[in-house]
Amino acid sequence: MSGGPGSDVTRWLLTASERGNPHTAIDDEHPGEQAWSTGNSVRPLVDGATYFEELFRTIEATRAGDLVLFAGWRVDADQQLTDDPSSTLLEVLDRAEDRGVQVRGLIWRSHTEQLDFSAEDNREVAEELADEDDEHAEVLLDMRVRRGGSHHQKFVVVRHGDDPSRDIAFVGGIDVAHSRRDTSDHRGDPQQQALAEEYGPSPGWHDVHCAITGPAVADVETVFRERWDDPSPLTPALHSRLRDRLSKVQHEPTPLPERRPAPPPVEGGTHVVQVLRTYPHRHLRRRYPFAPKGERSIARAHLKAIEQARHLIYLEEQYLWSSTVSLALAEALSANPELHLITVLPHRPDLSGMAELLQLEGRFEALKQLTEAAPERFAAYGIENHAGWPVYVHAKVVVIDDWYATIGSDNVNRRSWSHDSELAALVVDDAGTDHSPFARSLRLRLAAEHLDRPLSGEEHEAAMADCVPAAGMFTAYADAAARLQEWRDGGMLGRRPPGRLRAVREPDIGRWPRRVLEVPQRLLGDPDGRPSELRRRHVY
Repeated sequence: MSGGPGSDVTRWLLTASERGNPHTAIDDEHPGEQAWSTGNSVRPLVDGATYFEELFRTIEATRAGDLVLFAGWRVDADQQLTDDPSSTLLEVLDRAEDRGVQVRGLIWRSHTEQLDFSAEDNREVAEELADEDDEHAEVLLDMRVRRGGSHHQKFVVVRHGDDPSRDIAFVGGIDVAHSRRDTSDHRGDPQQQALAEEYGPSPGWHDVHCAITGPAVADVETVFRERWDDPSPLTPALHSRLRDRLSKVQHEPTPLPERRPAPPPVEGGTHVVQVLRTYPHRHLRRRYPFAPKGERSIARAHLKAIEQARHLIYLEEQYLWSSTVSLALAEALSANPELHLITVLPHRPDLSGMAELLQLEGRFEALKQLTEAAPERFAAYGIENHAGWPVYVHAKVVVIDDWYATIGSDNVNRRSWSHDSELAALVVDDAGTDHSPFARSLRLRLAAEHLDRPLSGEEHEAAMADCVPAAGMFTAYADAAARLQEWRDGGMLGRRPPGRLRAVREPDIGRWPRRVLEVPQRLLGDPDGRPSELRRRHVY
């Protein structure tokens, strides 16, 4: 498998052994050490409105004999997928059930609402969809996680009984929940989830998902089936189990419909897709049967790619806060004098109070480490809309040297790399000779949005030519951010310059507060889910 002379795409992928989890079935259908599928087509879905509209069309087109599987960290039953009031998630899935579609869901049970989580919202979906008189739907509230952890995976799989070529999987960072249905203008979702007041009355939300067709759909389905078939109790809490029995919520899974063969390769599909995951190490009887020592293939793939980086690492990232993880990025910058690193982050955390301070402590240390490694080749930016409000960056995208590209639920921190459950799609386009066209087009599409340039077509290609080289992209971001900041500092007189980027100005909460918060941040914000032998060796 090669896209041309010198373009061995497998060097960006993990072998089955490198995945480090022989107990999973995810690679069983792949030959030998191959841990990926070929012949796929993957499309980035940038920002929630784009994803929700396609998800709406896909589920509305399902018929009797089809199967819809979904997993989420947060799910809101009344979230509209389009402007149509009848497009709420609950109504869309209810209509699918009425047509004879089999619907199965795995939703994180969540911590208490008093900690600003979504326990009751998630329970509402499970209760509304899991009507005892309906044999077509079943939703589980899944708390099979480490203490303080979460099921953070966000994906949907749709299998079609009569036409497997239409099978599709949606993978990325977007939950079907309030605030996510925003466009690339970032004026906000009409259905809002409260954020910190700095984000304004209608917070913009920047995020990325992807649509996968081809054999890789079966690999994403395996992720769902392994979790569904886990025989351990859905929750260790007795009061939760009692509440489930007294309500409509299923307290244990019933068997899934029989598995179908993988979809056929897409005609002309050149995308190699590897499904990467995080599962924590859980003890004794609570171990995952499909990952008894956990799985850290996301961390392993990222670290393998970072070691090979020579030109540009581009991150869109919600939580860059682990100095232990950012050390690998800092070492790559120090070792490679031509390497640039750009990261797009939220200007401020989404919550106020102690949660905000913990995030700021972790992020301060990571950004300090990267800045010291390469002050002229590292830059961190936040984005704002044209009304001047900061936009919350929830995306989780990694693009390295225009070959390696992942879209997923994982952040670049120890929690995502070892402690919560996560899912990412690694895509390498086999059609390229000196780069992966998928990776480059994803990077330039995101850059065009932040620079206020055309998002598609011939105009897009011409407008983004200066950003193709790593140094050109670095300069374009720096210049756009400087012009916007100068305009703001000058009293916003005259026409607003194009672009939405501003340098992240990390508030220093002070030396002693940072020291006081360091241990709580490591234990609560950024816990370690690795087995003890890996912790001792400082490897994933």
